[in-house]
Amino acid sequence: MKDAHDKSLREHLLYLLSGGGAHARFEDVVKGLPEKVRGLKPAGLPHSAWMLLEHMRLAQWDILEFSRNAKHVSSPWPEGYWPKSEAPPSPGAWDKSVRQFRKDSKTMQELVANPRTELYARIPWSDGQTILREALLVADHNAYHLGQLVDLRRILSSWPG
Repeated sequence: MKDAHDKSLREHLLYLLSGGGAHARFEDVVKGLPEKVRGLKPAGLPHSAWMLLEHMRLAQWDILEFSRNAKHVSSPWPEGYWPKSEAPPSPGAWDKSVRQFRKDSKTMQELVANPRTELYARIPWSDGQTILREALLVADHNAYHLGQLVDLRRILSSWPG
């Protein structure tokens, strides 16, 4: 029975990490965003699409590295988790960030899917965090900012829905 519960929990986490359920999926949110609006910060909003994408990428990477690397040192908050500019610094920066986000998301999902990963065990170098907590943190953080990206796209008239 314990193995069935463990398998079920992992499946639920993977579903959540991939944007399942009532969450916008990363691929749907970034797909087709025109290059000309990626660096725009609409009046009244604190972030551009670029800022949100980079923040999500940086935070997800940090959580992943913390989860698997005892020598990882997190960046200073908040400056280490936000890009320095409102717009991508080069034409290829957006695509590079999207690719890295996908790669790190896949790696976090592989960590969760691995039956040798003890989801409830305290990460040895942590203050009590577990892989379960870190996976939920990634899913929650990404869902929140993907919602912001959807709103931003709607304001910029670049949301297909």
